[in-house]
Amino acid sequence: MKKKILLLTVVVLSAVLFAVVGCSPEVSRYIGYDEYIDILPETVPLTAQPSNSPFRIPMPVASGTNVERASRAEIDFSNAADGYVMIRFTAQTDRDVQVVINCPMGIQYQYHLDTGGEWEVFPLTGGNGAYRVRIAERVAVGETRFSVVASVSLDVVLADEFAPFLRPNQFVNFHPRSQAVTLAAELLRGSRNELESVGRIYTFVTENIEYDFELAATVRSGYVPDIDAVLESGKGICFDYAALMTAMLRSQGIPTKLVIGYVGNLRHAWISVHTQDDGWINNIIWFDGEDWHIMDPTFTAAGATEFTGTGENHNPTHFH
Repeated sequence: MKKKILLLTVVVLSAVLFAVVGCSPEVSRYIGYDEYIDILPETVPLTAQPSNSPFRIPMPVASGTNVERASRAEIDFSNAADGYVMIRFTAQTDRDVQVVINCPMGIQYQYHLDTGGEWEVFPLTGGNGAYRVRIAERVAVGETRFSVVASVSLDVVLADEFAPFLRPNQFVNFHPRSQAVTLAAELLRGSRNELESVGRIYTFVTENIEYDFELAATVRSGYVPDIDAVLESGKGICFDYAALMTAMLRSQGIPTKLVIGYVGNLRHAWISVHTQDDGWINNIIWFDGEDWHIMDPTFTAAGATEFTGTGENHNPTHFH
């Protein structure tokens, strides 16, 4: 991996990338529960599991039990207790369409929505409480105003606090047949604990994925990571690094947050993970403008809690 990344490039990337994160037609192909395949031999309850425990990926599905239908869009909130809603835009349009999710504690998330008629998954990461989910379409090309197409208010009580951070969604898109999932299972075979597993994933990604300067210079509005494409090309930008690590860890039953926020004055992404011994470990993999860091690169002790980095300049704003 090219570890040294020019700060100027990072400044340009940060100004562009996180102003444009959204969806693309390639990232909205999800399968139902009946199409599960086992990553390891048996199924266990949805909870934080050691990396070498049997785990079956809980895939999002549009169940059709609770649906808000409008003339141009649908919001399926049947599985809100599992930390997600599924949304699709059913009409033809050449105008920008957005999903706006207001979470508890006043946090608002905005996403681009594909207009190809496919279901997309959006996480409910604000914990228990009141949510408002809206679909808004730009009034006209070139206009700054949006009109609400569909809206629903939800009172969410999560069945499991880790649910939003174990499933795929628009930004962290994977399924049991993903190359990244198969690779993660191979890399973590025999891992003794979650921290060792994080170290293995970190080492693989940082040693095998190079920074893509060309993509950084040309990335456009609506870009989200395609994790298998990143693996195949061996290149990616910072959003790709964080999404790939998140997907690989989630697929093996390790609750992981893809965090978007600021490092100093730069908009950026990193990850936080949950372990049974230590709870949520924030900023465990982070970026300082030049290098990717892990707070304990060796993970030699099972359940280690002493980290070499601080991540003190990291200020999260959103979790995905």
